[in-house]
Amino acid sequence: MEPISLTTALASFTQQWSPRIVTSVNDYDVRVAKVEGEHLWHTHHHTDEFFLVLTGELHIGLREPAGERTVVLPKGSVFTVPRGTEHKPYAPVPTEILLFEPTGTLTVGDRHDPVPEHVDATTGHSLA
Repeated sequence: MEPISLTTALASFTQQWSPRIVTSVNDYDVRVAKVEGEHLWHTHHHTDEFFLVLTGELHIGLREPAGERTVVLPKGSVFTVPRGTEHKPYAPVPTEILLFEPTGTLTVGDRHDPVPEHVDATTGHSLA
């Protein structure tokens, strides 16, 4: 095992909404992704989803029992979407994020809207 530079990892790909697995912790993947524009409404029934904004700004629409709201995450912010909460990430500017998710978690969740062409429905790609 050697240290992994997030800057180098992020420079190794250009695809939007297509996360790369940089390392694993127990049964979780640590993923980085480049994002811009809209993702899609989706839900992870069995896991929370952790976001850390490395650059740019991420908005996450949430559909909660009390109604719909949007959280705004500037650079350096973290937020966890609770399991079972329908959500839709959106990046108004080019943004880089880090995510923690159980290994094998699909980027479009267990239930989702139709997947647009610019969104990669994946469990994460290797950096290699």
